[in-house]
Amino acid sequence: MIATKEKLYTFAEYLNYRDSTDNKYELFNGELIFMAPASGKAKSRIPDLMILTAEQCQEIRNMTTAVIEFPPLLVVEIVRPGNADDDYRYKRSEYAVRGIPEYWIIDPIALKISVLTLISGFYELAEFNNKDRIISVTFTDLQLTPQMVFE
Repeated sequence: MIATKEKLYTFAEYLNYRDSTDNKYELFNGELIFMAPASGKAKSRIPDLMILTAEQCQEIRNMTTAVIEFPPLLVVEIVRPGNADDDYRYKRSEYAVRGIPEYWIIDPIALKISVLTLISGFYELAEFNNKDRIISVTFTDLQLTPQMVFE
């Protein structure tokens, strides 16, 4: 049996990639990774959820590509079986480099919500369980608990 090497894409090729479907892909170390539908330069992640300012939303309307060059106010990732390392480790460092001020990890497996706040280039972690009120520096008036999210 002959093994063939999968094509590695440059960032420019990724920006222009079309496969005649509505599928979305992330670029990670040159590989296209299919992104199941959900609510940087050498890497392009598509968070499960992004919170943007009104100005950022207007900027997106004027864009010709799906790559957002500016950091959103908040990104949220939902842990799925088999991808916990992506959400807890890899995306954490990638989002910090992008300067995203707040990153939430919603983990329905462990029934917890992790809120990571960017301070001096690194994320500080706070974990919330059950009826803990989630503390957000972005949304200071938020009245939300993990129990409310998971129910």
